[in-house]
Amino acid sequence: MRIIPAIDIIDGKCVRLSKGDYNTKKVYNENPLEVAKAFEDHGIHYLHLVDLDGAKSKHIVNHKILESIASKTSLKIDFGGGLKSDEDLHIAFESGANQITGGSIAVKDRQLFTSWVEQYGADKIILGADAQNEKIAVSGWQEESDLSLIPFIKGYQKKGIKYIICTDIGKDGMLEGPAFDLYKMILNQTKVVETKISGSGVEDLEVIGIHLVASGGISHFDELPKLDQLGCEGTIIGKAIYENRISLKQLENYILENGTS
Repeated sequence: MRIIPAIDIIDGKCVRLSKGDYNTKKVYNENPLEVAKAFEDHGIHYLHLVDLDGAKSKHIVNHKILESIASKTSLKIDFGGGLKSDEDLHIAFESGANQITGGSIAVKDRQLFTSWVEQYGADKIILGADAQNEKIAVSGWQEESDLSLIPFIKGYQKKGIKYIICTDIGKDGMLEGPAFDLYKMILNQTKVVETKISGSGVEDLEVIGIHLVASGGISHFDELPKLDQLGCEGTIIGKAIYENRISLKQLENYILENGTS
């Protein structure tokens, strides 16, 4: 399972929110590059970078910070927040994003989001399926839609989406543990069994699923192996790192022991 620390940006600073509420903003570091370099120094290979100003403004804002981190570290960055147009996407990739995450746009303009998957490939486009009470939330989690989580994921799975980040908003930033039951349900209900006929006429059954990245509520190191056992492909860790609930040394050792590079 990939370990993916999070950096959320407001006014160029590294912050964390609780349940997506901008009024709960807490600044942890005024230099996101410094934070990213600390992750890299501990053997971490991935970064989840969120442009919260962009999410609120509905267009990319903090691409210079993305460019700085991408050019001065070797971290593979998935970038999200405010990506609403082809131009936003172009800027994100030009600034060094390895992948982009689309959440609100996947709800409000399915045609455009699907065109991104077709243009850039399913390895480059992540579906942000963030939910409150199993209903998809949009606009930086300021709005709840009437879309149910599982049908929403399955619909995009049919269109080729492979990577999905799911945050249970009620858990996010609360340090109360991740939504194990929710992730188990998603993984179970999105498995696709394909039948393949070999040259000898023997049928092989292959179970294909999504690459699910768990996000929100991580509070203790012991939760990571449990998410791995569930079948999560990655996990995003934010406040637990900044509040020293999980040390970078623990994550470094986990990566070394499990070979999650």
